[in-house]
Amino acid sequence: MKILSEACGSLTAGYIIKNVQKAGHISVATDMSEDCFGKHLADEFYSVPSAADKNSPEFLKKLVVDNNIEMIIPTLDDGLLNWALMKRELSEKGISVAISDANTLKVFLDKWETYLFFEKNGIPTPKTSLKQQYKLVKPRNGRGGSGIQITDEPVDMTGNISQELLSGTEVTIDVLCDINGMPVYIVPRIRLGVKEGKATGGQVIKNEKIEEYVKTICSSIQFIGPINIQCFIKENGDISFTEINPRFGGGSVLGMAATENWIPLMIKMFAEKENIIPSADIKYGLKMGRFYDEVFYF
Repeated sequence: MKILSEACGSLTAGYIIKNVQKAGHISVATDMSEDCFGKHLADEFYSVPSAADKNSPEFLKKLVVDNNIEMIIPTLDDGLLNWALMKRELSEKGISVAISDANTLKVFLDKWETYLFFEKNGIPTPKTSLKQQYKLVKPRNGRGGSGIQITDEPVDMTGNISQELLSGTEVTIDVLCDINGMPVYIVPRIRLGVKEGKATGGQVIKNEKIEEYVKTICSSIQFIGPINIQCFIKENGDISFTEINPRFGGGSVLGMAATENWIPLMIKMFAEKENIIPSADIKYGLKMGRFYDEVFYF
């Protein structure tokens, strides 16, 4: 199959490209920059406009049809909703989009809506306000660490939320949901290093409380495919959930290394419309380190 992944110039894009190729498929990569390293890792490359460009959806639709792309793995937050809105039309052309539906995305691309979801479904979460009630201020629609402030100084709260500042151990949970929305794998990992909002190292941990909350989350709304969930384990052992990213995370390679390559499972689920079952035990305690590598090209 020809499988497309996005933002191949990002620091963590290589792992999806490599896992597509390891699964025996053709990796097709896109990026805004014609001169990015991912172009030389993937089997095919296409330069694309910004996801914010109003012409981007039609451009991408034509690109995948004209180049016989069979599956798309969206990873760029700014474009997730566009892909979800195109899912049905692309499916009619034999192209699968490995993402949850638009109604689900709209909740988790907005941090205020995410907070309301957690509150409604009994998921512990930090106190949050549209006013500047708490020291932590972040964009409702932000990603990574962009735009986040910890301050007592007045801030324009347009498009922002304020949130209770948590302390403890930050945990990311890589989750793969089946076509019925039930989690096939739940892989919690702690960060052992962070650079530019991306994990540079990590370790898989076992935490039954986290697993139970994740099952509650997944039974409360319909996810399909890969998602990653952020939470804190506070000093007293309580769990507090902060956000859900309805896509692969920057460190999700550790979730796959601790289980199996998720690409064949996603093909079976999205392209072949079959349910999937786990075939590997989770390797709790597995650690990951990252290093810079070089790609030389003219």
